[in-house]
Amino acid sequence: MTARFAIVGSGPSGMYAVDALLKGVPGSRVDVFDRVPTPFGLIRFGVAPDHYKTRNTARQFARTFELDDVRYLGNVEIGRDLSIIELQDNYDAVVLAIGSYHDRGLGIPGEDLAGVYGACAYVGWYNGHPDYRELDPLLDGAGVAVIGIGNVALDVCRILAKTRDEMRGTDISAHALDAIQAAALEQLYMFGRRGPVEGGFTPKELSEVLELERCAVIVDPGQLPDSVEGDLETRIKGVKEKNLALLRQLAAQDKPDKPIKMTVGFYAAPVEILGDRRVEALRMERTRIVDGRAVGSGEFFEVPCCSVVTAIGYQALPPDGVPMNGSVVANQRGHVADNLYVVGWAKRGPTGTIPTNGPDSRDTVEVLIDNLESTGKPGGGAIDKLLAERGVRVVDYAGYKKISAAEIARAPEGHPQEKFTRIDEMLALLDGA
Repeated sequence: MTARFAIVGSGPSGMYAVDALLKGVPGSRVDVFDRVPTPFGLIRFGVAPDHYKTRNTARQFARTFELDDVRYLGNVEIGRDLSIIELQDNYDAVVLAIGSYHDRGLGIPGEDLAGVYGACAYVGWYNGHPDYRELDPLLDGAGVAVIGIGNVALDVCRILAKTRDEMRGTDISAHALDAIQAAALEQLYMFGRRGPVEGGFTPKELSEVLELERCAVIVDPGQLPDSVEGDLETRIKGVKEKNLALLRQLAAQDKPDKPIKMTVGFYAAPVEILGDRRVEALRMERTRIVDGRAVGSGEFFEVPCCSVVTAIGYQALPPDGVPMNGSVVANQRGHVADNLYVVGWAKRGPTGTIPTNGPDSRDTVEVLIDNLESTGKPGGGAIDKLLAERGVRVVDYAGYKKISAAEIARAPEGHPQEKFTRIDEMLALLDGA
């Protein structure tokens, strides 16, 4: 009999899992659910808008949705419209590809002030995610501080630093581009509690801040070590050596009189966000490394800023009933329990690049296939009936293509598309309103 599978989440990890299931279980049928009408998850909403070539990786996943044995069910939220148990009862196996899109907090005083944002929300705002359309971050002062020294922190700083002309050819949402260009920013800060060797950024991301039109990057050469020490894997050591060379290049650059300065600071930990009802400054403590850990030195300093963006990590937030282990779904090689599995960031944490999800998803599917004992559950037919009874407005892949065509048609000059940022707008388009 035909095996029927459900994938919860249409981002890279979910789509790699679809491909692995189709190859590993010939003749199977796969339904892919997403809580928003548009597919592709991280590629659409998480990749920086000026990395449009990376966004184009969605094309390979789009071909999968054109297959007869694969269905897209957008605008269906698991935990609201359907339960995990209902999926498990109706599919031979269920794979969670829900990502880790919920920001971890700093755990310091002042974190609840207006003007403090998690990077997930901030990136979602300028990428047009419906959840964050109304974020309207405070950009009414001279400075913004970003906590974190990974690629996402660099993305946020770079997008805030670029001119409108530098953003041509990107699909940044118009509301965000207008707000950023209207801001009178003079200083961007990016802080990490550890040193440059421990930074989570990649050479490609770091090199993109070398020549910004209106922003000069400030790096203190005194914070840069002479070499990369420690027993590291050859590939990892090579990446860190490239990062260190780029940081030296940034530190040695002439600092032209540009209106914005981006200070990249290491060995500094946030201890308090200061302000009366809203962010006014960030209090930092200088750190030192002791036995591989960053510990406070007792020396403090403050930087004035109108907002703070935290880019210190993410955690999964699965539907009720799914067990957690810290910030990820509890699993053994992707197996959660019974016929429930997990892939991607929700399985292993927010690490790696988009292609990293390929082998990760294939590993989970290998375990799934080994555990697959019998088939014959009703699959999509029973689920369609449940959704119809509950009045859920499902958006199929043909519907998404109509949304995408409209986004391309309404693109401002010089941009590939202008995404709809509200779900009701997308549904109204499909309904001819």
